[in-house]
Amino acid sequence: MRDNSYDRTIERNYLQKWRFLIPEYEAVKAGTSQTFRRVGEFYRHHGTCSQTFRKYYNRYLLSGSEQDLLPQRRGPKWRERRDPDGIEAEILACRQRGLNRYEIHAVLRETRQDVSSLPSPSTIYRRLKQHGLNRKTKAMVETKRRIIKTMLGEMGHVDLHQLPRDMFLQPPAKPAYLVCLIDACSRLAWAEILASKKALPVMFRTLKMINTLNANYGLQFKDILTDNGAEFASRQHPEDHPFEAMLLELGINHRYTRPYRPQTNGKAERFWRTLNDDLIDGATFDHLEHFSNELFEYLVYYNAFRPHQALDGLTPKAFALTKTQPNRSANS
Repeated sequence: MRDNSYDRTIERNYLQKWRFLIPEYEAVKAGTSQTFRRVGEFYRHHGTCSQTFRKYYNRYLLSGSEQDLLPQRRGPKWRERRDPDGIEAEILACRQRGLNRYEIHAVLRETRQDVSSLPSPSTIYRRLKQHGLNRKTKAMVETKRRIIKTMLGEMGHVDLHQLPRDMFLQPPAKPAYLVCLIDACSRLAWAEILASKKALPVMFRTLKMINTLNANYGLQFKDILTDNGAEFASRQHPEDHPFEAMLLELGINHRYTRPYRPQTNGKAERFWRTLNDDLIDGATFDHLEHFSNELFEYLVYYNAFRPHQALDGLTPKAFALTKTQPNRSANS
């Protein structure tokens, strides 16, 4: 009996078909085809669809090898849909601590070595819904609040905000910005004015805020969270980026928000809203120096005299005084 195990007839026919289809497809795209006016007509005539055709075509363009035009072997889909061992228990444990699906996903990325097999935030939500935990209970909210309150200086939120020009009688020649740093636990905050949002001035102002909060309130940050803007982040070469290099020098871990999701840096966004309601909205300042003086006085009021709802009515300074932390300069 003939052994057909190594017969390449089907493979040769498949490649021959693609050698014909690719030039014809490119002619349709270039508008030089004498047979088809649109790619939709091309797909229907050859009994395929755009998803299937472009999957193989793009794979071939990237590698240039005809072997990528052949169907590739894959295992059953049900194996890929299974979560890694033990990860469901971690998801439920994080949920009991009051974390949302995005925070759970971030925790799993830090604790798991194989990040390629991690479930997405939407998958995490489905797991929570299966166990009836998709809505937070009051106990979860209180647990999360209690955990956060025990970690003074554990996380600092940094963000950049552009000032509106119509708040000045004499607007500055160039756009003016504010950069803020707020402690996730005590809500102690500080802000500085910037004439440019380039990485170097942002780095110097952030260093000044770190030292100010350390000297006045004893804050020593372990992590700092920012968005992925060019003034803050450089994933490939952090040692050459001013802001990244500053955090490396201070021994502070740099964490990044999820792209296109400002809610991840919600405490900084909430601080901008508070600052706008209390200081900027409806007010007019003579010039930038006038606003700078008012900002300094407001920050003293915000930290020392303004009660905070998330702190059970305490001021940020009063809440920070209930914690003990060694006072060490950020430059030491």
